[in-house]
Amino acid sequence: MAGSKYQYVKNFELPDPLLPGTFMVYRLDGHSFHRFSDEHEFSKPNDLRALRLMDHAAQKLMEEYPDIVLGFGESDEYSFLLRKSTSLYNRRQSKIVSTLTSYFTSCYVLYWPTFFPDSPLRYPPSFDGRVVLYPGEKEIRDYFAWRQADTHINNLYNTTFWALVQQGGETTTQAHATLRGTISKEKNEILFSRFQINYNDIDPRYRKGSVVVRTEVPEEEAPDETEQQKKKAKKKAKPRTRIDVIHCDIIKDQFWNERRILEE
Repeated sequence: MAGSKYQYVKNFELPDPLLPGTFMVYRLDGHSFHRFSDEHEFSKPNDLRALRLMDHAAQKLMEEYPDIVLGFGESDEYSFLLRKSTSLYNRRQSKIVSTLTSYFTSCYVLYWPTFFPDSPLRYPPSFDGRVVLYPGEKEIRDYFAWRQADTHINNLYNTTFWALVQQGGETTTQAHATLRGTISKEKNEILFSRFQINYNDIDPRYRKGSVVVRTEVPEEEAPDETEQQKKKAKKKAKPRTRIDVIHCDIIKDQFWNERRILEE
């Protein structure tokens, strides 16, 4: 109420704008998801339904917020890159974090029955979010390389751990002891020699995580249009895009060279 004697309380609200001209990465994590996954009996080491639900919520978030140009997900975590020039919510940190987190969570709950038709929600899932700023393209690439490397490390451990438990007859305590101090080569050897599992044959979704990208969709051209009309229409129209989930290497140059993600 303008002019009210109570209006002074607004002076206690502190501005929290994020530094302009920097890359913004918003990362979201499941809160207490070990308990949540146990309560809802997620398959180990990976539950395909849960991963697809996370991917779907990520796609819906990117549909709602066009300034998000890239997403990367593993397990109950997702990272989103916003275009460097974004002015979303005037770059107010609290507004961005709270709104994106609540929208993702709402989508997760809304689409739960689609991916878990025989398993009703027993209590509400929750996620926490944060925004980290990075100065340049190198740091962004290194950030996403770090997250994909983490995906590989975690999945290799979990795959070996649950093979020891589910197929090797070890208790969880024994499996942790077996793997303590082992390196990647030794975990691969355990998988292959004891369980005939070639880690490289495992679905890339589990080994590499999920990459959510915007892909341009070619516009259909009318057959009777002249070349000049086609050029004018192409120049004027904003390219249509669809949001795809792929499972590929984002550490090497090829992914970044094939897309203009960091130029947007």
